[in-house]
Amino acid sequence: MELAKLLPMPELLALLLLLLLSLHFITRKIRNRNQNQNLPPGSYGWPIVGETFKFISAAREGSVVRFIQERMERYDSRVYKTSFLGDPMAVFCGPAGNKFLFSNENKNVQVWWPSSIKKLLRSSLVNKVGDEAKMTRRLLLAFLNHEMLRNFVPKMDSIAQIHINTHWQGKEEVVVHSTVQKYTFALACSLFLSIEGPLHDSKISSRFHQFLKGLVGFPINLPGTRFHQAMKAANEIRQEIRNIIKQRKLDLEQKRLVSPSQDILSHLLVTPDSNGRFLTEIEIMDNILLLLFAGHDTSRSTLSSLMRYLAQFPHVYDKVLAEQVEISRAKGEGESLQWEDVQKMKYSWNVASEVLRLSPPVTGAYREALKDFTYADYTIPKGWKLHWTICSSHMDEKIFANPEAFDAWRFEGTGPTAYSYVPFGGGPRMCLGQEFARLEILVFMHHIVKRFKWDLVDPNEKFKYDPMLEPVNGLPILLHPHH
Repeated sequence: MELAKLLPMPELLALLLLLLLSLHFITRKIRNRNQNQNLPPGSYGWPIVGETFKFISAAREGSVVRFIQERMERYDSRVYKTSFLGDPMAVFCGPAGNKFLFSNENKNVQVWWPSSIKKLLRSSLVNKVGDEAKMTRRLLLAFLNHEMLRNFVPKMDSIAQIHINTHWQGKEEVVVHSTVQKYTFALACSLFLSIEGPLHDSKISSRFHQFLKGLVGFPINLPGTRFHQAMKAANEIRQEIRNIIKQRKLDLEQKRLVSPSQDILSHLLVTPDSNGRFLTEIEIMDNILLLLFAGHDTSRSTLSSLMRYLAQFPHVYDKVLAEQVEISRAKGEGESLQWEDVQKMKYSWNVASEVLRLSPPVTGAYREALKDFTYADYTIPKGWKLHWTICSSHMDEKIFANPEAFDAWRFEGTGPTAYSYVPFGGGPRMCLGQEFARLEILVFMHHIVKRFKWDLVDPNEKFKYDPMLEPVNGLPILLHPHH
């Protein structure tokens, strides 16, 4: 529809015809090559586009779980075939599928992302494979590990309090999704770039909405398309990061109140990888862009879902509040939260974990077959794209009894079986920011439940994936401060 507004009908039809013919021959060649193999059952969907638009439509309607489960029931609950963004794809389901893909990194499979993500995130860790990926990951984890992050809990505590005082206190109604972004983005900017104050709102934050909306789809870089707008936003964000890098290099050279461990930017500028190589400026920009995006948008999604569930289940809210009040009572007046306090938030994290089970921020991730291999008695051809799905295990009644019900006690004791609970992925590609997200979520929970109770303006508001999970109307709530 966006293209139709920009191009006269003859040019638009010619463009579409050329695209269809080109992709038709490519698709037919791939299918002819694979027709004699024992492929997983399934449907390639429509010529060229496959089931891409069906999947995107289901995601935006909030019915992606039903979309996956219908195909598991119709074809095979272990693996089925489809076509996505022009590529034949095998969708791996359940804990066995997760285990296979997570444990076969650089053996049978390697990371793969749609072209739109590759082009937007360029030389970041997302697009690294093999030893290069291991070294970059190790470099980033040197900052995002427990030992480093525990020192940042008081700063997280301060940012959370300032955020609530500014954007929640004194308000009768708050739109959760847009408001919690101010917290998650402020936190990411502070810990990753040492940016404090309104800069993150005016120069960087406003670009991330356009960047996010163009992440998944056909990478058509024409004016008016989501991808074009995302590319433009990404370049503007990178320019802001470049300016910060330029100033940071000067500060480091002149030793102007800058510590190499104060944020991840300084860490990347002064720390070589295990081969003694420093990341280039472009690599640093791309990885900071990735961290800013992943470090605030996934947590924004989780906190929005968390606020919904706490409003829906008062008995859960009451238990979270009791735990947080008990932690506060053990501290001095006005004393900041510390690492040890967060470790006591066991029930609160069980609640957050159940939120992540029922409403994960993303639907899964992708791999690519490095060679022909056999899985579940089917042949998976070299070059095929592979997709692991979070909901196929999270909503499996054999693993989680009554899977649609909210039950935080599922995570007591040893918790779910291996490879069944995967909101952060698993294996060598497990989310780098898992511990960062845990701290950010729990610190926010501590302060929001102690200050307020709330009601949903629309208890039936739906959530959709576009591409992250988000409330359709932003999740407006009515606030009731504790007195």
